[in-house]
Amino acid sequence: MKDLKELTKAEDQVMQILWKIGKGVVKDIMEEMPEPRPAYNTVSTIVRILETKGFVDHKAYGKTHEYFPTITKEKYTKFYLNNLLKGYFDGSFQNLVSFFARENKLETKDLEKLMDEIKKQKS
Repeated sequence: MKDLKELTKAEDQVMQILWKIGKGVVKDIMEEMPEPRPAYNTVSTIVRILETKGFVDHKAYGKTHEYFPTITKEKYTKFYLNNLLKGYFDGSFQNLVSFFARENKLETKDLEKLMDEIKKQKS
């Protein structure tokens, strides 16, 4: 597995679909996309880029390729959130929670639930 890189918006959209459906041909991926759907060739190119980046692999059935994720959504989420934390919150979970508390006007009961959840995770 190559070093993880952040996905572009289009790549992320395709990966979200592949994580949801598990595997599929380009047509299957396109069917999950909202209207207006991109062209077949566009989706095919994105899938091949994801394959080059190590996020996707395929099984060939003649000329047809069935694509599937090679990385779990959980692993990418962890990578993405760690980058977000480092890049925007000085690597501080406290800064992240403080930001969301301010911006989303979290109530004390929500913060208490979060603290309870963190305590359970550490137990």
